[in-house]
Amino acid sequence: MNPKVDWFFEKDTTWKTEYQKLREIVLDCTLVEALKWGVPCYTFNKNNIVLIHGFKNYCALLFHKGVLLKDTNNILIQQTENVQAARQIRFTNLKEIIDLQPIIKAYIFEAIEVEKAGLEVKMKKTSEFEMPEELKIAFKNNTELETAFYNLTPGRQRGYLLHFSQAKQSKTRESRIEKCTDKILNGMGLNDR
Repeated sequence: MNPKVDWFFEKDTTWKTEYQKLREIVLDCTLVEALKWGVPCYTFNKNNIVLIHGFKNYCALLFHKGVLLKDTNNILIQQTENVQAARQIRFTNLKEIIDLQPIIKAYIFEAIEVEKAGLEVKMKKTSEFEMPEELKIAFKNNTELETAFYNLTPGRQRGYLLHFSQAKQSKTRESRIEKCTDKILNGMGLNDR
């Protein structure tokens, strides 16, 4: 146990008991506990394996390379359609965790083996993401914008493509592109300040 992480398990939340049980299970698998992204993260040889986090309707174990696990029990969930590597096992009560304890441990040990084997998730290339028609039009009207966009890092390009594409209406996509134009021209990512 890492004392720097204790506060997470001691705070009064809906999932306090479930978090504590998940911690017990994960630590029994000989992983190193750290605090990353404000939540308990467990590593093997300094590589992220699994973390514990919670939401309004569930708490979860998130496997960083979950897409590479066999998921023989069909319990891994892709958090959103844009998440490429990570997968969750979700829980809504303590009993589910207790009942699944041997399976949870099996998944953790499999995730450790994936890391030991040096397996990597093949991520989609930026060119594989859909480019909204509105952005293509913006590029035709402003070649400086197009040049600046393609000079961004692939991660920043993907961030913008996802942000623009998630809008359901064309008018909203146009508005988002317009609002982000100066940031793109200045070489900044969507969340850069």
